[in-house]
Amino acid sequence: MLRDDNISLSEARRIFRRYWWVLLATMALAALIGFVATVVLPKKYTSSTMVLVEPPAVSQDVLPTTVNDDLYRHLASMKEQILSRSGLQPIIEKFNLYPGKRASEHMEDLVERLQKSVEVELIQPMQGSANRQPPGFHVSVTFGDPQLAMNICQEITSMFMARNFDISANRVKHTTEFLTEQLAASKANLDEQDARLAEFKKQRLGSLPEEQQSNLSLLTTMNSQLEAATQSLSRAQQDKTFNESLLAQQETTWRAAQAGTVNTDSLDQQLAALQDQLTALLGKYTPEHPDVVKVKAQIEEIKRRLAAAPDTKTAGSSTQASTHEPPQMQQLRARIKQDDLSISDLTKHQAKIQEQIHALQARVQESPMVEQQLKELTRNYQTALENYNDLLKKQQKSELLGDVQNQQEGETFRVLDAPSLPATPSFPKKIVFVGGGLGAGFALGLCILYLIAISDKAMYTERDVELSLKLPVLTAVPVFEAARTYWNRPDKTQSGRIASPAASKS
Repeated sequence: MLRDDNISLSEARRIFRRYWWVLLATMALAALIGFVATVVLPKKYTSSTMVLVEPPAVSQDVLPTTVNDDLYRHLASMKEQILSRSGLQPIIEKFNLYPGKRASEHMEDLVERLQKSVEVELIQPMQGSANRQPPGFHVSVTFGDPQLAMNICQEITSMFMARNFDISANRVKHTTEFLTEQLAASKANLDEQDARLAEFKKQRLGSLPEEQQSNLSLLTTMNSQLEAATQSLSRAQQDKTFNESLLAQQETTWRAAQAGTVNTDSLDQQLAALQDQLTALLGKYTPEHPDVVKVKAQIEEIKRRLAAAPDTKTAGSSTQASTHEPPQMQQLRARIKQDDLSISDLTKHQAKIQEQIHALQARVQESPMVEQQLKELTRNYQTALENYNDLLKKQQKSELLGDVQNQQEGETFRVLDAPSLPATPSFPKKIVFVGGGLGAGFALGLCILYLIAISDKAMYTERDVELSLKLPVLTAVPVFEAARTYWNRPDKTQSGRIASPAASKS
């Protein structure tokens, strides 16, 4: 008898000793049902293969790939494409799958049925490996016909390999076409920047930063030339002024001579002026200087004329004055004319030098602005050139990668084990069904034993009597073997088995 629906260990042993055959019967029956199920249920066969992902034969250091993709996403994308309707419908039609259901079911249902039969599982990389990409994947197909299972597995594996090659080739092709377009645009931009830079240098010739030092040196030279031209112009103007004064004095003397008198006071004044000028020139120049030599010659001429003045006065009274200018006056007029020409040339030369100096000064002043603009144009040109060179290298690598891909030297799939022809069905498995039947029969037997235990109301111990009758037990009569055998007979009721011990105890 159970107390509060709790089974003690002694009661469990008692029930198991008495009803052990129930547990064995349920286990045997359930195992038999599992075995019958393996015979009755339709058989399914699984064909599987393993595909390895081989790295490129050419080292990544020699030829880096132009596209870096996660293999997990790559295989997931291929799996979705291959197991889609467009991928599986040709297989259904090629191998004439589900012939009895193709007339009654839609193609989508048949494709979904085949999808459930195909399983693609990635191989996880080893722990501690530096490469976290999966080394390959398994393809398994479960079908009712072992030959069809193998053929479908082989077809799907071939589709994976062909799809991988097409994806890699298309990636390389599209990458090359894209880089070619970008390279053409970059080449046009580079040519434009080069033309701008050349035009700017052409327009700013002479104001470029590399010409600044030469401009400064040339400016120094031009300033020296301007100073020399200014001094030459000043001397020419002085010579003209001096020659004009001499001409004026000689004209006065000549006119006086024509009138019969010679103005010796004027010659004395000229001589004194020339001597003062000679003293001033000797203070600045050497005696061999042309100006000093010329003033000395003029002094000698005045002295000669002063010496000849009395004779002229005497001759003037006896001869008729000449109407032509003396050679000295004509020479002075020629000198003055030459001085005018020299002054005009020197003035033009001075203006030209000043114009060149102003141009050089303008170039020097605008040089910082030109340098800034040139830096910007040069920077744009360098950026365009680097972009062009980078795209050119990528295009060359992409074309080389396409050649490697065509030669099957890139990343490829390799079938390690060909799809197997299954000899035994993968479903149902006898060991699984029979083992499961034994487990289910054991659990069912335990449930039946528990139901028997909770439905048994018989009293087997003193505690059961006290709880049932609510009376204390005063004494107990030992159980004899004859009585045990008698009371354990099957034809005795529960009340009869308990009545005798209870009466003896009371």
